[in-house]
Amino acid sequence: QVQLVESGGDLVQPGGSLKLSCAASGSISSINNMAWYRQAPGKQREFVASIMKSGTTNYGGSVQGRFTISRDNAKATVYLQMHSLKFEDTGVYYCRAFASEVYWGQGTQVTVSS
Repeated sequence: QVQLVESGGDLVQPGGSLKLSCAASGSISSINNMAWYRQAPGKQREFVASIMKSGTTNYGGSVQGRFTISRDNAKATVYLQMHSLKFEDTGVYYCRAFASEVYWGQGTQVTVSS
């Protein structure tokens, strides 16, 4: 079992920056990769970024060049640094971990508004 807790969501102006955190606990040694997804009101959940155990990263097209995913293995935490935020980045951001099965966090709200 893996538990995930996201934090860092906030209200931010367009063009601003925000950093999200996802702290994992439980069977963290079994985690193969972790990712961030987001869901805007009335839309399907979409992929944002992922990071493998090896450190290899992957990004969704809409955030490429603006967002950076990283991990601190000692703290069992994954981060999502977001820059140049746009209105369309608004949504609930979820942390996802894969360790023989998929685990999700409860989400953290990011609102980009002037």
